[in-house]
Amino acid sequence: MHNRGTFNIMRKFRSLAVTALVAGTLAVASSLALASPPAAPSLAVAPQYDTTHVYVAPEDFDRFTDSFVATFGGHKSQQGVFQVTPTPSQTMSQLVFTPAGTVSVFGFKTPVPYPFGSERTGYLVTDMDSAVKSAKAHGADVYVDTFPDPIGRDALISWPGGVHMQLYWHKQAPHYDPLETVPENRVYVSPERADALIHDFVVFSHGKVVSDDRKAPGIEIGRPADTYRRVRIESGFGKITVLVTDGHLPYPFGHELTGYEVKDLADTLKKA
Repeated sequence: MHNRGTFNIMRKFRSLAVTALVAGTLAVASSLALASPPAAPSLAVAPQYDTTHVYVAPEDFDRFTDSFVATFGGHKSQQGVFQVTPTPSQTMSQLVFTPAGTVSVFGFKTPVPYPFGSERTGYLVTDMDSAVKSAKAHGADVYVDTFPDPIGRDALISWPGGVHMQLYWHKQAPHYDPLETVPENRVYVSPERADALIHDFVVFSHGKVVSDDRKAPGIEIGRPADTYRRVRIESGFGKITVLVTDGHLPYPFGHELTGYEVKDLADTLKKA
């Protein structure tokens, strides 16, 4: 009887100890959850604010913008001549708004300061300092540090694989019409840098990989007998298509910066 009673007491003691341990663990976990910092908010605004950068000769400026509107529809912003670089320069500048995407057009009247012209796109962010800090933290190189322009601030950054883009912020938030179709930023990278680019940009943009086809049809890059890896990413900045290749690309593949989705391809080509 004595031994049995001792066993029951010890069993109850162990049960109470386990209960106390579990309760303590839950309390600690709960306090840690409460103390954990909230996830950083997305810095993207919307895809209609993400522009492909187009550099043209001043004498071709109006011809290009007229042709682009005639092909895709839409309208142009007011044209002006500005300094949009941190060192002295002058460029014609204009936005072209179309239902399929927005382009920023530059026609430099002076030599283009290095390294401008290397960036493929401009992404509007809600906070420039936070965006640059986040880009650095997620693998990007800031190769032109933040500088003021006539209406806001800018910086140029480079992602793994040499994917260059501009981040920009406006003093007064712009208001552009939503797009009918969201264009894709077409990025060609090597197999060695693809995973780093995809991971880093997805985390930075709060985006997601919507497809990763390791045997995409090679005809898409001018090599119908082969396959290649194609990764599609979507985020608040818009769409990115990562084309992972060995660089053996027939002309003109690799030169295109943006893919525009249209309702009627034949009609759009006829207009073009």
